Amino acid sequence: MSFNARLMAASAIALGLIATPVMAQDARTIRAAEQVRDQALQANIALDYVTQVTTRFGARPAGSRSEQAAADWAADYMRAHGFQNVRIEQFPLVGWERGEESAELLGARPQRLVAAALGHSIATPANGIEADVVFFDGLDALLAAPVGSLTGKIAVVDGGQMVRMQDGSGYGSLSRIRSVGPTEAAKRGAVAFVMRSAGSDEHRMPHTGTTRYVEGKVPLPAFALSAPDADQVARLVQMGEPVRLRLKSTAHTYQTHSQNVIGDIVGATRPDEIIVLGSHMDSWDLGTGAIDDAAGGAITLAAAKLVAEQGRPARTVRVVLYGSEEVAQPTDTGNGGGAYVRNIGVAGVEKHVIAGESDFGADRIYALGLPPGAQGSDFAKIAERVLRPLAVLSGEAELFGGVDIGPLARAGVPVFGLRQDGTRYFDLHHTADDTLDKIDPAQMTQNVAAWAALVRLIADSDVDFRALRSAATEAKP
Repeated sequence: MSFNARLMAASAIALGLIATPVMAQDARTIRAAEQVRDQALQANIALDYVTQVTTRFGARPAGSRSEQAAADWAADYMRAHGFQNVRIEQFPLVGWERGEESAELLGARPQRLVAAALGHSIATPANGIEADVVFFDGLDALLAAPVGSLTGKIAVVDGGQMVRMQDGSGYGSLSRIRSVGPTEAAKRGAVAFVMRSAGSDEHRMPHTGTTRYVEGKVPLPAFALSAPDADQVARLVQMGEPVRLRLKSTAHTYQTHSQNVIGDIVGATRPDEIIVLGSHMDSWDLGTGAIDDAAGGAITLAAAKLVAEQGRPARTVRVVLYGSEEVAQPTDTGNGGGAYVRNIGVAGVEKHVIAGESDFGADRIYALGLPPGAQGSDFAKIAERVLRPLAVLSGEAELFGGVDIGPLARAGVPVFGLRQDGTRYFDLHHTADDTLDKIDPAQMTQNVAAWAALVRLIADSDVDFRALRSAATEAKP
């Protein structure tokens, strides 16, 4: 029996077993959510969008012509699929291009290494950088090094192989090395920074990702090594061999713009109450950005379209394809998420009842996180009933949402999370292996079904998630 067939069978069994009495309005709402859920399981309509955007435009680096062209195309795609008020909102951006790059071990037996410059890293001199390595087995070891101790050296930080976790929790400590490591190495006099890729795979493919601006600049060239090459360097150090590297990069920045693409399914009775479904349009340049994050756009667009096909919801469902999520900037503008909040203003923020973000690949949903105060509520019980046939259970409260809807959350908008299975996500994340063939259509179909069902419930409810959150906060001792 297929994955979707098993889900449909579970749905039928669950509907037969659940006999909880509900009010007539709740019963209609539940039936509508169950219907849109089951309709989503019949066909993977999200696959069309992710196939088209990754095939037509390939990689979509923030601020690049491909990201801009993809945004124009996505706006037309929204219009063709019944979205209203479709618009593109631009904002200025410092773009970054990788250029050419290389890394090699020097000495009597030179070896080529597979490395990728970190996003917004500066270039090396034209002839590259040659220097001895000082090896650190984690960020704490680098931070413990005295100022000046790395003068003229290349700092290499190996935080170890990321542990695969369903919730991706192994990523945070490694991504911190990427964001703060270059600046900390520069403070200690290093001429370049190299890290073990922040990923859970063992492939000879480096993981890129942005580093951080400090006082408006990235201080030195910074690279990530593939896992096997990081192992190679670590073994040489353990053997007591002197390690010297040559690094080259022609990376550079340029002035450009990015943009958010916005489209609405306008609510029938409460159009000024807005539900935001977010993902991001840009990707890194090594792959085609299928799982990060064309999949998120596909999932949210498909969910909203399914809801609309069933009849207009009470509240407005807004899909936002945010621009430039992946990159840091010399000043913290929040990129696409920040631009969205600035454009709608305080009054606009007040109209937003809740927001959710899909930016963790295309694999199955396994848990629902509602805003504080909504956990255990009548709405939560209904959501549990509707999502349980998809093998989605209740999880912990959602507080932050994600990078793109983070500015909305900080402005006071409640957020929800449909938590995706990220066990294999960081095998592919930010690598050349982030391509369309890595999407599992059956898991993506379940993902869309969960989104569509939950969004239908929220859109037709009169739940005030802000009030529930406030009540929960006031009830704390």
